[in-house]
Amino acid sequence: MKRFSFSNFMLWAGLAFIYLPMLILVIYSFNASRLVTVWGGWSLKWYIGLLDNTQLMNSVMRSLEIACYTAIAAVALGTMAAFVLTRVTRFKGRTLFGGLVTAPLVMPEVITGLSLLLLFVAMAQLIGWPAERGILTIWIAHTTFCSAYVAVVVSSRLRELDLSIEEAAMDLGAKPWKVFFLITIPMIAPSLAAGGMMSFALSLDDLVLASFVSGPGSTTLPMEVFSAVRLGVKPEINAVASLILLAVSFATFLVWFFAHRAEEKRKKALQQAMDESTGAALMAGPDSRRDPSQVHA
Repeated sequence: MKRFSFSNFMLWAGLAFIYLPMLILVIYSFNASRLVTVWGGWSLKWYIGLLDNTQLMNSVMRSLEIACYTAIAAVALGTMAAFVLTRVTRFKGRTLFGGLVTAPLVMPEVITGLSLLLLFVAMAQLIGWPAERGILTIWIAHTTFCSAYVAVVVSSRLRELDLSIEEAAMDLGAKPWKVFFLITIPMIAPSLAAGGMMSFALSLDDLVLASFVSGPGSTTLPMEVFSAVRLGVKPEINAVASLILLAVSFATFLVWFFAHRAEEKRKKALQQAMDESTGAALMAGPDSRRDPSQVHA
């Protein structure tokens, strides 16, 4: 008889606690009844009805647009910050810089949102920009927040890299920019992909920051959903949430697949290079051990 394992039980209970609500949401998105808690049979009418809900679909497209821009900007800024923290070991204010980079991780979003709102209002009064709050201000706020996560993920990967590979490339005459793009970037590509997906998800999910820095005509999906559920959950919300869940899951799988394949190719190429160098050393071994008198003879 198999012995009961408390750790396995807690593992499966935790997974069920996380993913069971998502499964229920997807199932009820096919509910024919307008009452969310009453099952009325299977139907696709709420998915078809999304095409007529212009306000909800506009908020979805707006949120996806902001999330894509945020992921790109956060990966760029977070990677630069990670390189400064890991490669530039000595400069004045390094500890302060590291604290400022990671501060958004522990700062309450309400404080961050209020601070950014006051900043945008002060800038509008002093220099006239931004003239109004909208997609641009939401993008800036999300980038500020997500860059910290990317910096932490990329810096942890950079600390694990073998610097001898980059040094060997530079010894062979490669320029620093060529080493960066052809050697360093491929080695940290999985962390870049992870940081980008994390930034995309955080931006798509954010409600607090967007509520502070948004303006008329820039309502995001979380804001739309939050305002809708105050009057009761509508079936269209379940449908659009299921579509986003499917899209994010598919995108995550694609990122994992291509990153895994690139990592396998890199390991295979590295192993092939090591085998070739070992074979060359073995072939040159007997000649290098020959007696010098025999060589002169």
